[in-house]
Amino acid sequence: MKKRKLIPIGEAAKLLGVTITTLRRWDESGRMTPVRKSPKGNRYYHWGDIEFLTSELSKMARGWAVSKKSFPEEYYCRFSDIFQARLIQLETLLAREDSTKNIFSLIISIVGEIGNNSFDHNLGQWPDTPGIFFGYDLVKKQIVLADQGLGILETLKRVRPSLKSHDSAVKVAFTEILSGRAPESRGNGLKYVRKVVAGSNINLFFQSGNAKLWLYGGSSELAIKKSRDNVKGCLAFITY
Repeated sequence: MKKRKLIPIGEAAKLLGVTITTLRRWDESGRMTPVRKSPKGNRYYHWGDIEFLTSELSKMARGWAVSKKSFPEEYYCRFSDIFQARLIQLETLLAREDSTKNIFSLIISIVGEIGNNSFDHNLGQWPDTPGIFFGYDLVKKQIVLADQGLGILETLKRVRPSLKSHDSAVKVAFTEILSGRAPESRGNGLKYVRKVVAGSNINLFFQSGNAKLWLYGGSSELAIKKSRDNVKGCLAFITY
């Protein structure tokens, strides 16, 4: 199926396996965010939201990041060197695939940036379980990362105390260079991630706290909205 940006409500309900009435209730509760082309027009939904909600990997990662649900050990990277070893394995696999041989280095750079951020920004001061969730499905072309760290807001408040909300912090992380001096260069890696997505066919869903963001391949436009769930740390869902 072609990954269109917007899906009509009827088709979205079928893909999610729910009724249109249920989907409308999800709209009211904040679980889904519809798009209307006019104030009273038909509802459409981002394909990325549907793909994210139906992904088994994302369900496991979100369950851990939101409510500490357990998941298979194979997806757990307690230390950075374990993550790096598994990242190299992923790179080798992607390099062998005809569909990713031209973009595998970009995918790995994004995954590496997000995963390394989790370790760099929380090293020695994890407020909860240390390490990250790191899983991928090469058939569905999905990669998921999550952590129970400080999150974007608390990390950036160290250098910008005026930040008060998760959505404003996520926007700053993806749009502004805060500092080029170590160790204050927080958030700059996500600006790089945005640049890579804007020039490729890679899509990214990212959430920290109650702020969720979508970046679609080929565009630098940010879509930031509030979620009903609060992620402890960060959660990233990458498709390509």
